[in-house]
Amino acid sequence: MAKIHELASVLADQIAAGEVVERPASVVKELVENAIDAHSTQIDITVEEAGLKRISVVDDGDGIADDDTEMAFKRHATSKITDRRDLFKIKSLGFRGEALPSIASVADVTLTTSTGGVGTMIHNVGGHIVAHEPAAARKGTDITVTDLFGNVPARLKYLKSPTTELSKITDIVNRIALSYPNIAFSLVHNGRELTRTSGRGDLQQVIAGIYGVQSARKMVAIAGENPDFKVTGYVSLPELTRASRQYISILLNGRYIHNYQLSKALVAGYGSKLMVGRYPLAVLAITMDPLLVDVNVHPTKQEVRISQEPELTQLIQKTVFDRLAQENLIPDVFNDLPQTKTREPASDQLTMALNDVSQKYQPTTAPPLTHRAVTPPVTAPASTAASVTTQPAEPLDATPAGPAPLSTPVTSPVEPVMVQKEAELTLPLVKQFDAKYRNEGKVWALGAPAPESAAPAESAAPQPAPTRFPQLRYLGQVHGTYLLAEADDGLYLIDQHAAQERVNYEFYRQAIGEVSDDEQKLLVPIVLDYPTTDVLALNDHLDTLASVGLNLESFGPNSFIVHEHPTWFKAGQETDTVKEMVDWVLRDGKLTVAAFREKTAIMMSCKRAIKANHHLDDQQARALLVKLATAENPFNCPHGRPVLVHLTDQDLERLFKRIQDPHHSGDDWGE
Repeated sequence: MAKIHELASVLADQIAAGEVVERPASVVKELVENAIDAHSTQIDITVEEAGLKRISVVDDGDGIADDDTEMAFKRHATSKITDRRDLFKIKSLGFRGEALPSIASVADVTLTTSTGGVGTMIHNVGGHIVAHEPAAARKGTDITVTDLFGNVPARLKYLKSPTTELSKITDIVNRIALSYPNIAFSLVHNGRELTRTSGRGDLQQVIAGIYGVQSARKMVAIAGENPDFKVTGYVSLPELTRASRQYISILLNGRYIHNYQLSKALVAGYGSKLMVGRYPLAVLAITMDPLLVDVNVHPTKQEVRISQEPELTQLIQKTVFDRLAQENLIPDVFNDLPQTKTREPASDQLTMALNDVSQKYQPTTAPPLTHRAVTPPVTAPASTAASVTTQPAEPLDATPAGPAPLSTPVTSPVEPVMVQKEAELTLPLVKQFDAKYRNEGKVWALGAPAPESAAPAESAAPQPAPTRFPQLRYLGQVHGTYLLAEADDGLYLIDQHAAQERVNYEFYRQAIGEVSDDEQKLLVPIVLDYPTTDVLALNDHLDTLASVGLNLESFGPNSFIVHEHPTWFKAGQETDTVKEMVDWVLRDGKLTVAAFREKTAIMMSCKRAIKANHHLDDQQARALLVKLATAENPFNCPHGRPVLVHLTDQDLERLFKRIQDPHHSGDDWGE
């Protein structure tokens, strides 16, 4: 008996459905794309229970003739291509002929369609047609999918929560709406409208409907082309950013795609105008000859291969760079050069700017931090700080209002992971310190006695235990960024931003952990606008935000309002701080309360720390060093960067050649 046999058509369709129909959002995507290919001008999507109970897509397109309705449920049946040559110049969204039969094999599908005359209704259950009869219908197609994965229940256990699945559906509809602003889309879930576009062809209007009017106002149009590619769309100004790349929509010939290199090129076009770790909100529409792109890579057709991709990435970089340069957001360094020098071409400016950014963020190796035996620091009164000499600033000695001063040991109730991280950073230095002073017969900071043979017998008097942190004497400031200080064992260079960031962090990690009822009422409430996908995610994490004193209240379909904020928010940065905290929740939906508090403490410590090119007077600098000495871990900022580096006396002598080589004798100097 033969072992090899042909699979039944229904089983083959179910296998194909494993790639094409991953979740309810996949069904919506395939049906909406078919409606677009049918030249529809209005597409209405209705879902119930996140698509698991019912999905309905109604369009006003060309419709399907009665003779073709049964054929539409056959595998690899399509009207998009006819021969091999068509496969290399695909202009439609669908072409494989797998979507409808794959959906029908795992669901109950009812299709009602008409080309303008008498309509047709066809009912397909689990891949089998159970009814085919005339029906009254307007021109277009109405497809209803119910009981999704009802005949393959094993697939149901791999689906996420209803909120997550609905978020995926909304995201797909939003991306398609951005791709086709000339088509009117509507999305309704359980009777509630989530998305609606006008179909007037105005892309910025669609962006406003999805991301909010305020976001749309902070986006600028871009346009660029070369003989092979044309790039258009909108990108946000550097002041409007997000914490992840998911707000970048890349549309290739009307198809939403995933391509890391193209999104990377878009970010690179911002150069130094974009903060590290932040990403723009962008809609990038690319038009190109279909012969230069292969969309037949994956059944979902979101992964493509592009010919001449390096040229396309260069065009995107240059287009974004040139457009943002017109905004004069940051003074162009070339404008400050002497007029006698020749200005570089725009393309060379782009290359130089990108190289400058890449060099700026290259990792550097800091000199190792050495710990010496020093006397305990002398605590100076914190009230000696004065105002900044060059610009107004709050006194550095003034600890933010909160539950405990920095001079007392701070115990974090929320972050054992951070404590472990700091211990790992400090442990090698402590071991080095311990070994040094044990060998020299001294007593080290944690009170461990030295071997008896190492100390003279007559030295029975107790010796003061050295501290881990040296007693620093302030000398001056370098370029408004670094503090110079000396100790008995050499010269120290302190990063003033990292130092105050560490001091602030040890305060905020306790203040945030002890959430109180003390909140600052806002005279003008903060209104936050988010797309529907983000609103659905935020509704599941309102308790997490409330755990740190941030209460978001619903203010319309896609908006939240904030009436008060915790008292430890910095004045003038309330809106930015709230948006940053919300971004963290959106970026990591599994963020625990403890981890969220830790991240919030790090953010607040960074925002309230003095920045580079901020000149301090002597009293402010000395007050900062005194506070740094009281920190539990004064050696690293919350991000792990070193706070201070050390040059020993021998290092300085070696730099100035004050240590003579052994072959030099005193007689040589008398000759």
